[in-house]
Order: sequence, then structure tokens, then C-alpha cells
Amino acid sequence: MEKSAASTEPQGPRPVLGRDSVQCRMECRDVPAETLYDVLHDIEYRKKWDSNVIETFDIARLTVNADVGYYSWRCPKPLKNRDVITLRSWLPMGTDYIIMNYSVKHPKYPPRKDLVRAVSIQTGYLIQSTGPKSCVITYLAQVDPKGSLPKWVVNKSSQFLAPKAMKKMYKACVKYPEWKQKHQPHFKPWLHPEQSPLPSLALSELSVQHADSLENIDESAVTESREERTGGAGGEGSDDDTSLT
Repeated sequence: MEKSAASTEPQGPRPVLGRDSVQCRMECRDVPAETLYDVLHDIEYRKKWDSNVIETFDIARLTVNADVGYYSWRCPKPLKNRDVITLRSWLPMGTDYIIMNYSVKHPKYPPRKDLVRAVSIQTGYLIQSTGPKSCVITYLAQVDPKGSLPKWVVNKSSQFLAPKAMKKMYKACVKYPEWKQKHQPHFKPWLHPEQSPLPSLALSELSVQHADSLENIDESAVTESREERTGGAGGEGSDDDTSLT
């Protein structure tokens, strides 16, 4: 029998919009902090549950708890899609966890012509355990999308897309233990750095990606497509999680 929504659903992501930032906080029942931490790290699983991802991969490792990676994502139509190169670091703190990232330049991954290179000024997750099978996650994103965006995009991102993405992540967490048992169950390089297949990279080969060094795209006059207004199938409006198997 299916459990009642009251016992399984996250307690509503509460969005807070600041200047150039989005913050969400969500209480996750039936999800241990360590599971949520694994889900945020597991790049192969992200390809299953993150319907906005176009391409994502790890590039290199800097230390046992820091790496560089690439992520591109679909934006609400008809905006141009974005990508980002970030330096990510993480730290377990007893039963709590923190993951942070910011944008960097990598000589082998310059901006692409078919995507707008965005800038993560500072983005992070704080996962706090509230019991053996429950936790709270706080998400903060300070991102420069490199462009003048229309008001409907800002409103939709803070009030709809960010909370919806958090709920989708919660559903992915519930299904993760079963999925992981079928997909390299003992492979967790974020917990066991000796498992990492990534090449080493010196920090000196990277530099901070400043927003003012990238092209600014003016999309302020772009209107929301009909598909986006109605939450077209498979996009941000979809709750389909049948791929999490």
C-alpha cells in the first residue's frame, strides 16, 4: 500500500529570492542525510532524474574533496540553453554535509557557440540530519545567467522551477538505494577518493570565471512559449520519474 503523502512528501520547498540569488529549504522525510548527499554527488544517477540536464561530466580532481566538472541545462523556451564549468568542494561534518561550487575557466573547455556560458558566483547545498531517516536541505544559488532576462523567467525560477526541482530531487532520493544496488553499489568516490578515475589537475591551471569577461545576452524581450506556460511534457512541468529504474 502506498504511504500517505503526509509521511513521504517533503515539507514544501520554501523559496526566497534575493538579488541574483535563489534559496530553497526543504524537509525530507524518509530520506537519510547520507542518501541525499550521495544523490547530489552521483553524476550517473543525475542523468536519470534531472530532466533539465543536457550534458554533465567530471573533468578532473584537485584534491580528495574537490573536483572540476561541466554541466549544461535546458532553459525555459525560447531562451538559449546555458552551461557552466565549476570547481566543486565538499565536506562531511559528522551527520551533516556541505557541497559548494563556483565558476572557473578551464583551458580545454572554452564557451561554446550553441550555449550561453553562465557563472556560478557561489552555489551550495547544506544537508542537516534530523534523525536516522530524515534531513533538511538548504540550497543557495547565486548565479549570473549572463543576460538580461525577462521578468517572467526570474519569477518562474524562484517561485516554481527551484521548488519543483527540489521536489524532484526528493523523489530521486527515495528511489536511489534501489537504483544504486543495480549500478556499482560500492562505487562512491566522493566517500572513497581512492576509487576516483579522474586525472589530477593543478589549481594553477584554473582561474576564476568572472561574469564581465563573458558575452552578455539580451533576452529581456523574449516571451514565454505556450509549451512552457502549460508545463509541456518532459520539461520543467513534468513530474514523470519512470526513468529512475
